[in-house]
Amino acid sequence: MRQLGKRRASLSASLKIGNHRGCCQTPEEEEVYFPFAQDSVVKQWSSMHNVTERSQEKSQDPPRQSRCLLNINVGGKSFQIPYKMAARYPITRIGKLAISTDPMKKLKLCDDYSLRRNEYFFDRDPLIFHYIFHFYRSGVLWIMDELCPTNFVEEIEYWGIHLKYSQRCCRILFEEKQDELKECLKIQRELEAELEPMEREENFEGKCLGEFRKAVWNLIEKPYSSTPAKIIAVMSSFFVLISIVGMTLSTVEEMQLKTGKAFMEQLETICAVFFTSEYLMRLISTATFPKFLRAAFNAIDLVAILPFYIQILFEHLDEGDALYHEERHKMESVGKLGKVLKLIKLMRIFRILKLARHSTGLRAFGFTMRQCYQQVCCLLLFIALGVFTFSALMHSVEHDVPGTNFTSIPDAWWWAAVSLSTVGYGDTVPDTVLGRMVAFGCISFGIILNGMPISILYNKFSDYYSKLKAHENETSLTLRFTKKIRFKERALKKLAECCSGDAHVHG
Repeated sequence: MRQLGKRRASLSASLKIGNHRGCCQTPEEEEVYFPFAQDSVVKQWSSMHNVTERSQEKSQDPPRQSRCLLNINVGGKSFQIPYKMAARYPITRIGKLAISTDPMKKLKLCDDYSLRRNEYFFDRDPLIFHYIFHFYRSGVLWIMDELCPTNFVEEIEYWGIHLKYSQRCCRILFEEKQDELKECLKIQRELEAELEPMEREENFEGKCLGEFRKAVWNLIEKPYSSTPAKIIAVMSSFFVLISIVGMTLSTVEEMQLKTGKAFMEQLETICAVFFTSEYLMRLISTATFPKFLRAAFNAIDLVAILPFYIQILFEHLDEGDALYHEERHKMESVGKLGKVLKLIKLMRIFRILKLARHSTGLRAFGFTMRQCYQQVCCLLLFIALGVFTFSALMHSVEHDVPGTNFTSIPDAWWWAAVSLSTVGYGDTVPDTVLGRMVAFGCISFGIILNGMPISILYNKFSDYYSKLKAHENETSLTLRFTKKIRFKERALKKLAECCSGDAHVHG
C-alpha cells in the first residue's frame, strides 16, 4: 500500500503519491511544497499585544519554517507568506515589507506590529486578502463576480497590486461590471438632483422677509406641504388644460364669430393673469435668483405667459398702422405682423409643458430622453440612412416608368420615410417588381429598426418613473407624519396652557 505524500503547491487539490517528506529544509524546497491554503497558514487572530500570556502559548511551527515565513494579520485573520514569494513583487506592499531591512519603514507599511509573535497587522478586509494571498502564491489575481468592484479596486490599490495580473477574461468582465456600476451611480446622482428641491429651507435664513418668502415658496412649489398648496397645484393644472382647450376651440369657424371670439379672449386673459401671478410669486419668493432663471420649469412658465403680452403689443401696432398709415408698404408690414402674430399665438401650445411640474410621468419621460439621447440620436441616424438608401434604390428602378411619382430622389424621400415608419399611406406606390422588392426591404428594415430601441427606452422609463414615484410617496408620508407630530405638540402645548391657567385661577 503506497502512502499518500504531501500536497503539491498547485491550484488544484492534487496529491503526490510517494514517500512522505518532512518539512522543507531549503528555501527552494519550501517554495515547492508551500501549501496553497490550509489552517496552518491561514488562522484566526487571537491577540496582538497579550504579552502576559506569552508563557501559556507555545509555537508549533518548526524554527526553520518560521524564519522563512512572513507572518501577516489582516483584520483578525492570520496568513503566512514565504519571504521569497513576496519578494517577487517588490513594488507591492507585502513585497516591500519582505525586502525591507529598516524596522521604521516596515512599521510605516503596516498598521501595527506584534514583537512577541513577529506578526504585522493590517486593518483591512480579510475576505479580499484571500485573493491577494493567492496572488502571491500563484502569480494570478483571481476576481469573483460577487465582489464589489469599488471595494475590490480600493483594496488592491492599497496592497499595490495592479489589475493586469488578473486573467484577461476575468479582467474584461470586471471592467464591464465596473463601468455598469459607474453608469448606475451617475444616473442615481442625476436622478437625485432631479428630485432635489431647487430651494432649501436654510437658504431663506437671514434673507429679507425670509419666513414670508419661505411660506410662499412652499405654497407654490410643494403641493404636499399643505391643503392650500394642493389647491394651487390643482388650479395650475386646470388652467393649463383650459388654456389648451381654448386655443383649440379658437380655430373652429363657429367660435371665430364676434361672440365666440370675445369669450375666447376673456378666457385667455384669465389664464394669462393666473400664470403671470404664479410666475411672479415664484420670482419674488426665490432665495437664489440666478438659479431660478436657469431652471427649466421656470423657463417654460415664462414662455407660457410671454405670447399673451407680445400678442397685445403686436395688436396695438397693427391697429396703429391701420389707422394712420394707409400707404401700400405700410399695409405690407401689417400683413407681416399678422403672420408673426399667428406664430406667437401658436407658442401657447408650450403651456402644456407646465403639466410636467406636477406630472411624474412627464418628468420621467424628460429624464429618460436626457439619459438616452445617444440611443435616440443613433435611431435618427439609422432612419436617415434608410431614407436616403431606399429612396435612391426606388428612384433607380422606377424613374423610367411612365407617370411615376419617383421622378427624383428627393421626391422618394416621403415614400421612404412613410415606409420605414410602417405607416404606409399608400399615396405613392411602386409599379414594377423590382420596386416592390425594394419596398419590401424598406418595410422590413423599418420593422427591425423600430423594434430595437423600444425595450431599452421602456425599461429605463419604467425604472425612472418608479423611482420618482417612490420619492414622491416618501415625501408625502414624511410631511404627513410631521404634521401629525406638530398636531400632537400643539395639542399638548394647549393642554399645558389650560392647566397652568386653571392653577393660577385656583391660586
